[in-house]
Amino acid sequence: MKKWVISAVIYVLVVVGGFTAYDVYFAKDVTKSNSVSQKTHETPEHGEVAGHGHESGDSQASEVKPSLFYKDGLITITLEDQYGKPVDNLLVNHEKLLHLILVNEHLDQYYHLHPEKTGKGKFEIPHELEEDDYKAFIDIQPEKLSYQVSPLPFSVGKQKRSHDHHPLIVDQTLTKTIDGKTVELSVSSLKAGEPVTLFFKMVETTLEPYLGATGHVVILDEEATNYLHVHPINTEKPIFKTEFHQPGIYKIWAEFKQEGKVRVFPFIIEIK
Repeated sequence: MKKWVISAVIYVLVVVGGFTAYDVYFAKDVTKSNSVSQKTHETPEHGEVAGHGHESGDSQASEVKPSLFYKDGLITITLEDQYGKPVDNLLVNHEKLLHLILVNEHLDQYYHLHPEKTGKGKFEIPHELEEDDYKAFIDIQPEKLSYQVSPLPFSVGKQKRSHDHHPLIVDQTLTKTIDGKTVELSVSSLKAGEPVTLFFKMVETTLEPYLGATGHVVILDEEATNYLHVHPINTEKPIFKTEFHQPGIYKIWAEFKQEGKVRVFPFIIEIK
């Protein structure tokens, strides 16, 4: 009888111990499995997901939405915020509230205009344009809103935007003469991603202040998508500093005022 009781007790202990071991083992496994599953569905932390990079300006959301309308030689610009309300608080930038840069599709026509304010968030300027496809760059500095200059394409006449784009031809010499005035450009570097200094050599005794500076430089890439408006580093010399973030062919328009007249000197360079 005693042997039977002892055997029964041992049997019960073995069974209970087995279930306990089973439960502990599989509990750990399930916990581990649930942990992996949860981690897989967690939102990745910043920097864990690879993606396509963008230019620094492209990643900033613009809170101002400009629009341009052209009819019968009159250019009208409207500035609105994200809610459709007029954007009226602008800072004066080089003596003007708004700089309007216009180029045609092939970048052989260039205009730097300054429309006058006609109402809240509205500007106008009379300017005749030939039939062609254009891109407008509205350069402003809103007082409290973020803004990124982006191209606004539009057409004058019956022109239709085509994908045929004549490539720009890089200048073999960076010396230009307009109306008998000569300007020579020297570039400190032709490499993308590093600071670049633009030196303009001319007869500086004829150089006059233009919009509060010794000159202005506007730069566009070949597709007229990347826009740079560069100002001189001081008030005495026509020296400018900028940076080309991407390799490619760029057109530079350097504007200088001499003897009461503003002249535009175009240069085409390649950044590698």
